[in-house]
Amino acid sequence: MKILPLIATSLILAAARSPAVAPPLQFGPVPTARQLAWHEMEFYGFVHFTVNTFTDKEWGYGDEAESVFNPTDFSAKQIVQAAKVAGMKGLIVTAKHHDGFCLWPSQFTEHSVKNSPWKNGHGDVVREISDACRQAGLKFGVYLSPWDRNSAVYGRPEYIAYYRNQLRELLTNYGPISEVWFDGANGGDGFYAGAREKRNIDRKTYYDWPNTWSIVRELQPGAMMFSDGGPDVRWVGNERGTAGDPCWATLNRADFAPGQADEQRLNRGDRPGTDWLPAECDVSIRPGWFYHAKEDAKVKTPEQLVDLYFKSVGRGASFLLNLPPDRRGRIADEDVKSLAEFRRRLDAIFSRNLAAGARVTASNVRGQDQQFAAKNVLAGNGKRYWSTDDDVKTPELVLDLGKPKTFNIVSLREFLPLGQRVEAFALDQWKDGQWVQFAAGPSIGSHRLIRGEFVTTSKVRLRITQSPVCPALTEVGLFTESPTQHE
Repeated sequence: MKILPLIATSLILAAARSPAVAPPLQFGPVPTARQLAWHEMEFYGFVHFTVNTFTDKEWGYGDEAESVFNPTDFSAKQIVQAAKVAGMKGLIVTAKHHDGFCLWPSQFTEHSVKNSPWKNGHGDVVREISDACRQAGLKFGVYLSPWDRNSAVYGRPEYIAYYRNQLRELLTNYGPISEVWFDGANGGDGFYAGAREKRNIDRKTYYDWPNTWSIVRELQPGAMMFSDGGPDVRWVGNERGTAGDPCWATLNRADFAPGQADEQRLNRGDRPGTDWLPAECDVSIRPGWFYHAKEDAKVKTPEQLVDLYFKSVGRGASFLLNLPPDRRGRIADEDVKSLAEFRRRLDAIFSRNLAAGARVTASNVRGQDQQFAAKNVLAGNGKRYWSTDDDVKTPELVLDLGKPKTFNIVSLREFLPLGQRVEAFALDQWKDGQWVQFAAGPSIGSHRLIRGEFVTTSKVRLRITQSPVCPALTEVGLFTESPTQHE
């Protein structure tokens, strides 16, 4: 037996199986596993529902009688179905707003559904919506206002124990929680069990946020936490539902806390930034956050919702759209109709990727290794990506479509586990024998949607024009919407 040739052959085979080229190093802060899962959601909903629905207010004072809360035909399934028809991936319920009224039978207060006439005090809105979400395949989250205008002890040290007890109830009794929403409204005028006075607190120190957040990490380690300063997702800085352009996924988190907001910085993020802290764009389908009959004719149109989608999801943020149940305990017909048409329009746009089947070439491929091939941008699974050698920071990618195709939307995505890398890009069309630029942008991140004029061309070129490191892109897609929809 010839031992040496066998050894040589085995070494060659082992080398062939080994990765020939190392992937790029991470750049800057990178997302955690729960943040990566959150980025995949992109679009989900808020449900604002409490005594305000029945008093026709936006902020309850805290003195509302529990008997006020009495929906006539509550249907968690109808609420969840409206969200699912719209394409939402989850719902966040205002379990307790600033008025302090709890939509679950909390054992720590009498100001809750357990003392309302609804279902003779045996109802639990949080239970019904959480169950309906799971049955429909949607994620479920909770909003627990730090401010409580009903509590006698708000503003005192003992309130923190009360607040944490309620947080524990929500995190232990309702299954997996995808997001916990900590509002920035803290302190001011309130009922406070009859005191009827103004109580101010130090927003940075009063809640002892690190220890409050640790409860979430302990009980729901997969849950995202929202506030002005995260720690997982930040406010976008407005309630219009629009992200900045650019809207960096990074922020210097130490500069922020719940209720401490620099709205311009939150809107655009920090580049560079110390923490991966992407933005969430919250907005209501109506002018108000709670249902008001007088706003039935002011529901956002499908066109407005599509525009908001492009200005939130299309800038690397998430789109959190509020759906306020009416006094029946259902999403109003006007809202449902607009949501369904919004989804129909989005599906019509993204059902067909015109880049599918294109021949893709690049000015550089990392180590000339197929695991980083240019064609990976067509995979669309978020796992494979195109990248270049470390010293090639401004490469070009060309999609040969084979024949002229018409589109007005370009979709770009970076490979997030390696961080947000690209700082500027440009797009060109092949026209009259030369390249002509038709779009450019300052960032890509988790998702960049360029929506512009219609382009008809057989070839598209992507140029990375500024990047501190080599790029890593998972998607280049081309889509079109009907001309009437674009108007």
